[in-house]
Amino acid sequence: MRFRPCIDIHNGKVKQIVGGSLRDSGDEARENYISSQGAEYFAQLYKEDGLKGGHVILLNPPSSDYFGATKRQALAALEAYPGGLQIGGGITAENAEEYLEAGASHVIVTSYVFLDGEVRLDRMEKLKNTVGRERAVIDLSCRKKDGDYYIVTNRWQTFTQVRLTREIMDEIADYCDEFLVHGVDVEGQAAGVDEELARLLSAHKKRRVTYAGGIGSPEDLMRFEKLTEGKVDFTIGSALDLFGGAIPYQEVKKYR
Repeated sequence: MRFRPCIDIHNGKVKQIVGGSLRDSGDEARENYISSQGAEYFAQLYKEDGLKGGHVILLNPPSSDYFGATKRQALAALEAYPGGLQIGGGITAENAEEYLEAGASHVIVTSYVFLDGEVRLDRMEKLKNTVGRERAVIDLSCRKKDGDYYIVTNRWQTFTQVRLTREIMDEIADYCDEFLVHGVDVEGQAAGVDEELARLLSAHKKRRVTYAGGIGSPEDLMRFEKLTEGKVDFTIGSALDLFGGAIPYQEVKKYR
C-alpha cells in the first residue's frame, strides 16, 4: 500500500474541492482549500520526498476560459518532477503524447474511453497503441445509483451505463498499467472511506489500483488498510495538512 500524492488544479490554482460539486457551467466547485503555492511547489516537494506516481488532475474542460491557466500549472508540475507524476483531465489518444513528452510518467483517461456512456474498447486499443499499455491509467471513478456503482465521466458529472464490477475491471485491465478510482460520493468530504467500494477494489488482482475519497483521519487510513489488506494504494487530498486538513503529511509520506 502506497501513498499517491495529488495536485488538483481548477481555474488555474491548486485546490481541493468537494468532488460531487464540480460543474463546468460557470467553472464552479465547492472549495475546501486554495493554495497560494503553484503546482510546481508540490511537485518539487513530492520529488524531494521520493513519492512517485502522484496524480496531476486538470479540473477544467478545454472549453473553459481557465483551461489555459490550468494547463500551464499542470505542465509546470511535470517539468518540476519529470517521470514522477501522472496526469489526467481531457486526455485522449490524440493529445496524450504531448503530456508524456512534457514529463508525465502515465496519462489518465476516463471520458475518452467511456464515450456516450459505454465502454469503448476500440478507443482503449487506440490509446494502448499510441502510448503503450504500461503508460496508461484508466480512471474508473464512480458514484452509486440504485444500489450499484456506476463509472462517471466529464469530471464526475455524467453517469455512464457501465457498472463498476470485478468483471469489468478484469476486462479493461488488458489496456492499462493501473486503475485510479475516486469514490465521488465521499470525495473531498473527509468523512470516512467508502468501505464497500474499498472492498470491491481490493478484490481485483491484475493491476495496481489507487483509491481516492473520504480518508479524513489516521483512523480512517488504518481502517482502509485493514479493509483492503494493504493491497490498494491511496490518495489523501483535503484531509492532508498540506491542504488545510488534519492528517500530517510527514506521517503519510512514509507509505512509499
